[in-house]
Amino acid sequence: MRTIWCTQQGVVQIIDQTRLPWTVEVVDVHTVHDAATAIATMQVRGAPLIGATAAWGMALAMAQAPDDLQTPAAMLKAARPTGVNLAWAVDRMCRALRDIEPGARAARAASGAAELCDDDVRVNTRIGLVGLKVLQAIHARTHRSVQLMTICNAGWLATVDRGTAMAPVYAAQDAGLPVEVTCLETRPRCQGGRLTAWELQQQGVPHRIIVDSAAGSVLHSGGIDLIIAGTDRTAANGDVCNKVGTYPLALAAKDNDVPFMIAAPSSSIDLAMDSGDGIEIEYRSIEEVTHLRGPSGTSVAVTNPTSEHIVSPAFDITPARLVSQLLTEHGACQATSEGISGMLDGTPTLSR
Repeated sequence: MRTIWCTQQGVVQIIDQTRLPWTVEVVDVHTVHDAATAIATMQVRGAPLIGATAAWGMALAMAQAPDDLQTPAAMLKAARPTGVNLAWAVDRMCRALRDIEPGARAARAASGAAELCDDDVRVNTRIGLVGLKVLQAIHARTHRSVQLMTICNAGWLATVDRGTAMAPVYAAQDAGLPVEVTCLETRPRCQGGRLTAWELQQQGVPHRIIVDSAAGSVLHSGGIDLIIAGTDRTAANGDVCNKVGTYPLALAAKDNDVPFMIAAPSSSIDLAMDSGDGIEIEYRSIEEVTHLRGPSGTSVAVTNPTSEHIVSPAFDITPARLVSQLLTEHGACQATSEGISGMLDGTPTLSR
């Protein structure tokens, strides 16, 4: 089952990830406005899936108003600012549609969105195979289950299928290689404790959940072989923007000599961004900090109700010096300008 698909009747459908893990609810997306809302409210999330949803949003817009490319493109790009896949997918669709007569745009847009989704699955499958080599090397050295830690959710729920950071885990599972995953809870939306843990349970992968503040202690106690995280935008110099909490996790990994790797499809590498300093960090509703959501949308206050100053950044920047390797569909490379450009040389298909 993919996270987004189009039925034979032409209806775009998504899994509403705000309802997980308590219920699996499929939602119809009828218009480009619906697609933008699904992105903004995090019914869909994860950089690759956001891009795929934007592509289908453009397809829905062309089915309803094929004369206008700019309005739906602007609406979708404004839905969330940080991840590069959103703008990448919209721009890819616009390039494919710009020189086509309006009457032919709907069909081309639908095929283009489907093609982008298929590309995502192929890319993630390749990332899984690249990461599998890393896991196999660890297993050959330790002769036990590979112990992997991750933050947030960069599995199949964050993509069209297979995932980025979790793709090596699923490749290992397919190969019969034992892997156990430690999931950081990932406040404030608990996307590790809710989504990654649920996903791994669905896949039959052994796992445990820890609170974010326990990560350093767990790493210091030994037993974790490596960390693999995802990325919403990686700058040309290797700086990584990912879910808030990734930076202190990378610091703890460095202090404890645990390799810290980033699964980065080339669509998430922004060659136009020189360093992480230029990446716009999204700030979300303070209610995501002050309250926790439960089943059926129930909400419970967990902070002092009279505190006036609450900040809710959704992402942080991990400097390239803390990143051991980037795992891409083209292979593993160093998180440097030279490493990234060398990895992308001769493979322009999915690069910006």
